[in-house]
Amino acid sequence: MRFRNIKNRQKKEDIKERPRYIYATYSSRVKAFITDMFMIYAPILYIITYVVMNGKEEFQSSQLAPFAGVILYGLIYALLLSKFGQTPGKKAYDIKVVDDRSGENIGFFRAMLRFFLFLVTASTLLGLFIPFYRRDKKALHDIICKTIVVQKKKI
Repeated sequence: MRFRNIKNRQKKEDIKERPRYIYATYSSRVKAFITDMFMIYAPILYIITYVVMNGKEEFQSSQLAPFAGVILYGLIYALLLSKFGQTPGKKAYDIKVVDDRSGENIGFFRAMLRFFLFLVTASTLLGLFIPFYRRDKKALHDIICKTIVVQKKKI
């Protein structure tokens, strides 16, 4: 009996509790994404169109310019996620992207992978509907990258 009690206590001490979070709602994630598009992506497209190129006709005829805009947006997005865990849109709605196990900010390359997986899952639309059926509200790119979008305040 005594050995069993010691063993049970030891198991309880070894298990680390995961941080408990309030999961971000799907609507706040969509609003944050739209805010990011206006605050980050629109200025990038404007600068590419009118500063780098000579207007909208040249931008529309180029295949490289929109691709460069997406790549630049992805770099800025990944940098902000790795440094602060938030983009301006996520900050506006008090949500944050963190590692699902440790609760810490994710690294730059993982944030870039998450961004490109978001592009793939958004193009198929399948990955964007997964949060409606999961308790933890993870989209497909969150499942693959082992991240979670949470409200900034812990329980």
